[in-house]
Amino acid sequence: MMTVTPASGAIDLNVFVLVNLIGGVLLYLWAARRASRASRASRASRADQNTSSTWPIANTIAFLAAMTALALAYLGPFGAWAHDAFWAHMGQHLLVLMIAGPLIVLSSPIRLTFVNLGTVGRRRMIRILRSRPVEILTNPIVGWVLFATVLLGSHTQLVMNWALISHDGMEFVMRPLYLAAALIFYYPLIGCDLIARRPAPSVRLMSLGLMMIPETVLGMVIHFAPVPLYWPYEFAASTYGIDVMTDQKFAGALMWALAMVLDGMWMMVAAIEWWRDQEKETRRLEKQEERERERVLP
Repeated sequence: MMTVTPASGAIDLNVFVLVNLIGGVLLYLWAARRASRASRASRASRADQNTSSTWPIANTIAFLAAMTALALAYLGPFGAWAHDAFWAHMGQHLLVLMIAGPLIVLSSPIRLTFVNLGTVGRRRMIRILRSRPVEILTNPIVGWVLFATVLLGSHTQLVMNWALISHDGMEFVMRPLYLAAALIFYYPLIGCDLIARRPAPSVRLMSLGLMMIPETVLGMVIHFAPVPLYWPYEFAASTYGIDVMTDQKFAGALMWALAMVLDGMWMMVAAIEWWRDQEKETRRLEKQEERERERVLP
């Protein structure tokens, strides 16, 4: 049986990760407070009752939840267990790719940056968002291919074995790459952050649904593999008494089953956003029709 006792300690206190997470939280809270003050000042000067006076609390909660997910992945027990158990390593991937990434997108960091910029900064940011490189990156096909490539490519034996024995490779290559792939993939598909051209709702739902394909394939390959796939986990198993095949099968099951559940959750979010957009469009058309009737009727 696979032991559940972490061989590397109860937590993995990575100072580099901790400082970055705390810095990110403080920066976001400062920017949200500054945006709220600017909004209230604008509302008071224009006496505009339709202008929101504060940065949406839901966005702030989403960002804090994302930072909590990253902390659980890299600083909590997962961070310690992942050195010796493949299932914990897979849990890290799920926390980063399918929880922290989309939650950061839902926190609208680009919109928050925009409202904190001056006139010149906003113009420059608009030009960047409309630029060709950003247009390519925000294409759902590009995002899907990048996400799938990172997910599948990082689990090849050559790459995974290298990452497991290389601290710098895991710290400064794999972890940033996973988060970047998640942000690029989810950015045009969910939420209401600033974007030059958002895909049609049907395309968003299709992209989220199609991501189940590489996740299922990866989970099945790992779960049904007849031999251990990664030698660092074989070494850990022999050292700490872990059943390496049970560990590997559980890791595959996590990616196979839990990823589909999380995919379904984000598809539901996209579907709700689609429904809300349709409701707004319906109300807009009804008001337009009403104005036209008022112009025609005496």
